[in-house]
Amino acid sequence: MAEVTVAIFIGSDSDIKKMLPAKEFLDSLGISCEMRITSAHRTAERTKVLVCELEKGGCKIFLCAAGMAAHLAGAVAAQTIKLVIGVPLTSEASPLGGVDALLSTVQMPSGMPVATVAINGAKNAAWLAAEILALNDAVLTEKLIAKRVKTAKETEEADKNLQQNIKYMFTSPE
Repeated sequence: MAEVTVAIFIGSDSDIKKMLPAKEFLDSLGISCEMRITSAHRTAERTKVLVCELEKGGCKIFLCAAGMAAHLAGAVAAQTIKLVIGVPLTSEASPLGGVDALLSTVQMPSGMPVATVAINGAKNAAWLAAEILALNDAVLTEKLIAKRVKTAKETEEADKNLQQNIKYMFTSPE
């Protein structure tokens, strides 16, 4: 298995689209990552093996995304002392809009912590992973600062465009 710094685990293939922003963000920073489909329930033993293999290969952080019962992050946290970041997801099968997944992810027993981001917070999970990795990586720190500066400039530019066009947006043609 190739060296992976961040592993992204998803509970099913229906979660791929929701978690792609995390992979894309990590890729944009040059952080090695891979996405795997594994389940806390349907493939419990496989999940354990994947965690073990990835950890031996140098994986430092696990992003775990799941909906409904969302036990994947907790199942991974039980297998490693590496950082686990949980991403609760919405699910069409649940009437609770992801709140069930949020509560399942955040309510971990003492000694099995899971850092948890907002429902469908894939990109923030990747940001959090990158910021933690940047604690010991000056190059990565500079990349993150550059991304924040770019985002600030884009926000200012959007406001400038709004201010220039606002009178046209809210007036009816005469």
